[in-house]
Amino acid sequence: MSSHPAPVFDAGLIARYDVNGPRYTSYPTAPEFDAHFGEIEYRAAAHMSNEDPIPRRLSIYVHVPFCFSPCFYCGCARIITRDRGKADGYLARLHREIEMTAPMFDRDRQVVQLHFGGGTPNFLDGRQMAELVESMRRQFTFAGDDAREFGIELDPRDADADYVAMLARHGFNRLSVGVQDFDADVQAAVNRIQSVEQTRAVIDAAREHGFRSTSIDLIYGLPRQTPSSFARTLDEVIAIRPDRIAAYGYAHLPERFKAQRRIDAAELPNAAERLALLGLTIRMLTEAGYRYIGMDHFALPGDELSRAQEHGTLQRNFQGYSTHGACDMIGLGMSSIGRVGDAYVQNAKDIVGYYAALDAGRLPVARGLVLDADDRIRADAIQRIMCDGVIEVGAFEARHRIDFTVYFAREIVQLHALAGDGLIVLSPTRIAVTARGRLLLRVVAMCFDAYLSRPRDVAPGYSRAL
Repeated sequence: MSSHPAPVFDAGLIARYDVNGPRYTSYPTAPEFDAHFGEIEYRAAAHMSNEDPIPRRLSIYVHVPFCFSPCFYCGCARIITRDRGKADGYLARLHREIEMTAPMFDRDRQVVQLHFGGGTPNFLDGRQMAELVESMRRQFTFAGDDAREFGIELDPRDADADYVAMLARHGFNRLSVGVQDFDADVQAAVNRIQSVEQTRAVIDAAREHGFRSTSIDLIYGLPRQTPSSFARTLDEVIAIRPDRIAAYGYAHLPERFKAQRRIDAAELPNAAERLALLGLTIRMLTEAGYRYIGMDHFALPGDELSRAQEHGTLQRNFQGYSTHGACDMIGLGMSSIGRVGDAYVQNAKDIVGYYAALDAGRLPVARGLVLDADDRIRADAIQRIMCDGVIEVGAFEARHRIDFTVYFAREIVQLHALAGDGLIVLSPTRIAVTARGRLLLRVVAMCFDAYLSRPRDVAPGYSRAL
């Protein structure tokens, strides 16, 4: 069982270490994926995974790319349209992808996690959603109700209690609602007008229909945000009392995301104001009884994320922090990413490429990567830092049959510098993130990233650490 001290907000220390870096939902990270990885490699990875003596259970991610209107801050793969009919062609291909993918995995491998993301998953109407879930139920083996976690991201502006009730009938038991900010000026600046009442209605409906967990997403660092305005948003969210809250730092990358060019950069908080928003968020949420899980996630003590962290079973994957990390993850839909065995698999990022592959009878795999022995060792180190805040050196050496001090000689030099600044406690037997270092987990994890030190023609556009 790991110890997880409450984070200490040290503005000066954070400002010094607030560099660009990966979020480590995978290692190696997505910019390292290779276009030479295709359907043949994906099928080989699935076959090898089926051969494991103890079959891993399955997690499925389904990407629904459509949105009714653009949120200017968004960097997700999405298609803006008000025509619900656009979903029909996409669903036809998605059903085809399910039919081609399901036979690759033995039927004794139960699906214990299903997550719909986007885009806006509730762009699909009740009939379309029901047909999609039932298609997967027929072709995969779903775990029993008590053992599974079926989650969905909802835009409450286009969902009501009846829609939530429909989701419950089809097995969904986790709900995530995007809010970002309730302040009217901020909402106008990012083109997302959404009331507290709409948000509360969806959360209340989820509770009424037996959902086990509810979550709200916030973003700090948006245009026109101030500590006083964001404090009012936090008060409203705390009053709704979702089980989990994610508070992400806005990553302004207009050169990569066209919608962000609609944001006036002059209206963004400066670095000091941004850190003040983060400090405010941590203080208000922890005072309200939420535990800081790591990165941008908070959870109530009774939530599964909190319990998993207490018991050392927390995992991190493409969906963020998870209690079902020890699964093979299957990605379905445009741009989705999965991990099967020691392989990462990503579908075509654009709708044209996604459709073309499936229309030609091929899986829409665009790129991926097979982890080598060094990748697996480093992925484990990064996972332990990101989830546990601790690497127990003896246990790590036993798992990987290495001499930690020799294998990570270069990294230990970097770690000593972090220890000198109080981010970690470093000893021959363990590396432990301190309360001062908990907000800088990414910085500690970056020490173990072999790819960051390699020269490259084009550096990936990572977000700021905070």
